Order: sequence, then structure tokens, then C-alpha cells
Amino acid sequence: MRYSATHKEETRQKLLESSGAIAKRGGFSSTGVDGLMKAIGLTGGAFYSHFPSKNDLFTAIVQRELSQSLIGHVARGDGFSRDKLERCLARYLSMAHLQNPDTGCAIPALGAEIARADISVREEAEHWMLQLQRAWADILEDGELAWALLSQCVGALVVARMLAREETQAEVLDASRGFLSQVLGQRLSEK
Repeated sequence: MRYSATHKEETRQKLLESSGAIAKRGGFSSTGVDGLMKAIGLTGGAFYSHFPSKNDLFTAIVQRELSQSLIGHVARGDGFSRDKLERCLARYLSMAHLQNPDTGCAIPALGAEIARADISVREEAEHWMLQLQRAWADILEDGELAWALLSQCVGALVVARMLAREETQAEVLDASRGFLSQVLGQRLSEK
């Protein structure tokens, strides 16, 4: 059977999409190549016609996830403003985001694995994180505050996901949203 000229690229994109969701839900390193390929209906042997190694797949997942996330939208200059930043922070620190890691931000879900990954993966993550930090720094007129906000958001989501009870998770997210609102309010009054 002959495949279309675009079949290989379509399969690669399906693999990236599926693997990204699987990785964010249950971890990348804990899922084998066979499991990743089975999720899109192929055998493990077909994997190597798309990626030379599992590490190369992880690099591509990090690139795809971050470039298609808020980070990518900010990096492309999709009309990001202070108002949008505040709405984004509220959405990021929501129970819906907390409960759906496979469709949410890759950083809290994969950050620890990225930190242990090869340099190519970490460089890809750094590239996109710097794009976001610079965009937020432009809006806030403060690079250190931009890093602090990013860290607060990711950290709050990680801590909340670690907890067993939904009420406690909500407390963590509420406290973080309140803190960020207070910090941003102070910054506005200083200007």
C-alpha cells in the first residue's frame, strides 16, 4: 500500500500531539516507545522512521508544547497586554487547568523531567521561557518581576497538583491568585 506524500509528516504530528498529552499526564520517561506508538495505532518499530531517539522526540515535544502554548502566542506578539496577562494568570491558576494537565502548560507537568534531560531539551525550554519572560518584562517594565510571576504560577500549580484534596488545591490556587493580584496592583499604583 502506498502512502500519500504527506503521510509521514501527518504521522509525526500525531505522534508529537499524542506523546505530549501522554507525557504531561503521566510523565515522559515512564512511557516507553511502544506505548507512545500504540497510542496512535502503530508499532514501536515505526518510531525510528520519525525520530532517531526518544530524546529527540522529547526535544520535539518540548518545542511543540511551548511554541503552541501561551509562551508561543506571546513570542509571536499576538497582541499581549497587561489586561491579557492578568486574565491569563487567572486562567492558569484555575482548577480546570490543575485538573487537566494533558491539555495544559507543559512546564509544571514536565519541568522536573526537562531539568534532568539532555542539554538540547533544556536549551529548547530555555529559548521559549526567555521569550515569555521578556514579553512579560516588557509589559511589567521589570524583568525580575516577570521571572517571579512565572515561578509563582508554575510553583503554585505544581504544589496544588501534589495535594490530595480539592479544597486544599483550591486554597493554594486562590492564595497564589490573591498574591499576584496584590503584587500587580502595587506595581500599577507605583507607576
